[in-house]
Amino acid sequence: MRIALFATCIVDAMYPQVAVATVNILERLGHEVVFPAGQACCGQMHVNSGYADASVPVIRNHVRAFEAEEWDVAVAPSGSCVASVKHQHAQMARRVGDADLAARAEAIGRGTFELSALLTDVLGVTDAAAQLGSWFPHRITYHPSCHGMRLLRLGDRQRDLLRTVEGLELRDLPHAEECCGFGGTFSVKNAAVSTAMLDDKVANVVATGAPLCAGGDASCLMHMGGGMSRQHTGVGTVHLAQVLASTREDPLVFDGAAQLQGGALR
Repeated sequence: MRIALFATCIVDAMYPQVAVATVNILERLGHEVVFPAGQACCGQMHVNSGYADASVPVIRNHVRAFEAEEWDVAVAPSGSCVASVKHQHAQMARRVGDADLAARAEAIGRGTFELSALLTDVLGVTDAAAQLGSWFPHRITYHPSCHGMRLLRLGDRQRDLLRTVEGLELRDLPHAEECCGFGGTFSVKNAAVSTAMLDDKVANVVATGAPLCAGGDASCLMHMGGGMSRQHTGVGTVHLAQVLASTREDPLVFDGAAQLQGGALR
């Protein structure tokens, strides 16, 4: 299968190792991964901040970029960005009366999947250790991001994949369904509320006793990781893709000081 990678802004700019891990996983399964060169922001920040009209040129760029490449399905290691592609793009195009763009955006959206949904629903991965060789001998907890839960309805897909990683001990996160407080520009416009929500999330992560918190959205992990670092909790964050890409032969190493290194980061 030919799979188009939508890297997303924050992964491309700050966590490129997550994109590399995503490619490693898919190539390990025997698929060809392509990268539409014209891709940029999906426009989610514009829409969520109320700049609906300004989002349309950004959406048009995304559609053109993914139309320019041949692919069977597209994937992003981010529930929030996939939610934007699937739920916001066509809506914004219709809002400005561009029916052609709306139809094209819907076609792109239908073929775009969040990583865990692609693995489980399309590629048939149900056992990460057996099918991907995933090995990560550490104790972790897991935070399900809001857009993945509420818009994409991922359910337990990410958690179920983590449970099948060899050597991994998964600790349940209290009040896991509660938002971490990031919300993109929400954390800037409503900093006090965002910080209070983050404090609650950090306290619940720390209560699990796990030295790592995994998740499927780099933005949420960045927000939570920053909070845990400022509070000197000693707890780090790791993306689902990095955990799944880690193997005995090429492990992602946690050294006990919230530092990740190893093959999946190269």
